[in-house]
This record gives sequence, structure tokens and C-alpha cells, in this order.
Amino acid sequence: MLRFGLRRFATAAEAASPYGIKVSKAQGSVNGFVGAIGNTPLIRLGKLSEETGCDIYGKAEFMNPGGSVKDRAALYVVKDAEEKGLIKPGGTIVEGTAGNTGIGLAHVCRSKGYKCVIYMPNTQSQGKIDLLRLLGAEVFPVPAVAFEDPENYNHQAKRHAEKTENSVWTNQFDNVANRRSHIETTGPEIWTQLGGKVDGFTCATGTGGTLAGVTRYLKEVSDGRTECWLADPPGSVLFSYITSGGKLSERTGGSITEGIGQGRITDNLKPEIKLINNALYISDEKSIAMVYRLLDEEGLYMGASSALNVVAAYELAQKLGPGKSVVTLLCDGAYRYADRLFSRKWLDSKGLYEAIPEHLRKYIVLE
Repeated sequence: MLRFGLRRFATAAEAASPYGIKVSKAQGSVNGFVGAIGNTPLIRLGKLSEETGCDIYGKAEFMNPGGSVKDRAALYVVKDAEEKGLIKPGGTIVEGTAGNTGIGLAHVCRSKGYKCVIYMPNTQSQGKIDLLRLLGAEVFPVPAVAFEDPENYNHQAKRHAEKTENSVWTNQFDNVANRRSHIETTGPEIWTQLGGKVDGFTCATGTGGTLAGVTRYLKEVSDGRTECWLADPPGSVLFSYITSGGKLSERTGGSITEGIGQGRITDNLKPEIKLINNALYISDEKSIAMVYRLLDEEGLYMGASSALNVVAAYELAQKLGPGKSVVTLLCDGAYRYADRLFSRKWLDSKGLYEAIPEHLRKYIVLE
């Protein structure tokens, strides 16, 4: 009797508390791996918000079940193939990917009973290849050559699908189901989470799906008021394309970031590129410094691409002025890149050691 009374009291107290109310509004149970994709929280970045007088938020895409924002696109390109009748049960999904899309696809394929084949540049880490194989994917590392070369990993993936029965090449770069995933999920989540107060949005782009999809949704729902800016790393042509009014330059150089930057305008990005207000060029020095700042100031263990996005959000907040709300994506954590980002030898080899503030060098714990 006593236990029953205590339980009834605890339940009532929990329901009346702020946390209890929050729990009551939270998502309930979901159906399998794919049901857990999306609905990630927005994290207010306290120190950077204080410095700018704005509210800067990072959408915690690293909390997706496969560990990155690419889970969203992976699910939608597979759903698209299913809806169009391009694949039957037990079939094979083929993709060309340098990283997180492959990991997301491997997870989605396992959960749906498909085989997964990944072609990737042989410049990728052995750890990433091993992870894909652990998830059941068949992996083909091939020489890293330009997109125009017929031996580019994307073209090899397409040919593999064409010669394999009950197989589909999901074509993440130019399959607009990628963009649709962010129009239908990421954009609405951001708008709802901030009650419609979204003054600015920025992120980097590889396939173009995230930037294009979120931009399309936010521009429509805000009647064009939300400023949407591209964040671009070294070695990409998109910053110059947007800031020059549409002149596509030759791609040169490279970046420590993975999965972002582009040498062409993809079909995902093309329909929305005129909606993008402007672009920010973010150097590797700024990105690596932000990796360490986020760890030290926010307790967030983020990869370089996420750090680049946060630098861009910080700079956009400064441009928009105090009192604004700016959102970016924390696309994945540092777990897959720690052997480089926190290695003194690697930082020296890239000329980035001096870019890390002296008081943050204590986190460089690997040789």
C-alpha cells in the first residue's frame, strides 16, 4: 500500500515538473533503426552566443542512430528507390561515397534486408573502410580521380549497379530525394524547435542536399526573411561561384574537412542556389581551432566539418547583429577522426599546430 502511494505521488510530481512536461512531449517508441532517424535536438552554444549577443544553435545530427546527418539522406534515397519500384526485397544498394553516407546506407540496408555495396576513394582511412565492412557492406576502394574521369568512384558505382540484377545506384549527389529529406524533416524541425525565430542558417555542402533542402523550407515558411548562407572550405569552388554571381572556377587545393566542398553544382543544389543569400569562406585554421574550442567550452567532441559550420554560424551572427538566432548543423562527432585531429604529428604535417590557441593544446594527446 505504501509503495502504491509513493508511486502515485512520484508520478504526479513528475508530471507536474518542467522535466515531466518535457518528457510527455518527447517522441515515444519508434519502429527500428529508420524510425530513430531525425528529431535531433538543437544545442545552444553558450560561449559563442555570449560573444556575439546572438543565440547560436547547433543541430545535434551526431545523435542520429548512424552517427551523422547523412542518415537522413541515406533513408530517403532508399525510400525513393522503393517508391519507384527500382528495387525488390533482398536487392542491392550501390553508392559512391567518401564517408558518412556510406555508413548511413549500410545501417539502413541492414535494417531493411538489402545488400550494400560502397565505392570510395582509396584516400579514406582504413578505420572507415573497416567500419563499413563491419556493418555488412562490400567496399571497393578505388583511385581518387576527378569526377570527369570515368574511373571516378561515383561512375564505378553506377556501372556496378547497372550490371547487377535487382540493384540500384542511389546517386546521392544528383538524386533529389536527398534534398527532399531536408525539406520534409530537417527544415521543419529547426523552424518548430525555435518557434519560427530563425534569423539565419548556414552550413557547408558536399552533395548539396542539406543546404538546399533546409534553405528551401526556411525561405518558404519565413516568406524569405531567414538568411541562408553557404559555408565553404578550401579546395571548393562554391564560395567563388556564389560571390561572383555564378562563375564556376577550376577546383584547386584541399581541406582537412571530409565530405564537404564541391567542384560542381549538383542537381540537389541547382534548384535552390539562387535562394542562398551569400557565402562564407572558412579556412582550415579556423576550423581546427573551433574543434578545440567546442571541446573545451561546450564539452562537444565534434569533427572538423561540424567545427567549420560553427565558425560560419559565429561569423554570420556577427554580420546579422545582436539579438538574432542563427542555426547550423553539428553533422558528426570526432570519433572517426580523432587519430588525426588530436595528433601532434598530423597537426604539424598540415601546418595547423600554431592555429590552436595555446591554452587548448592540452587536448593534443596523441603523438
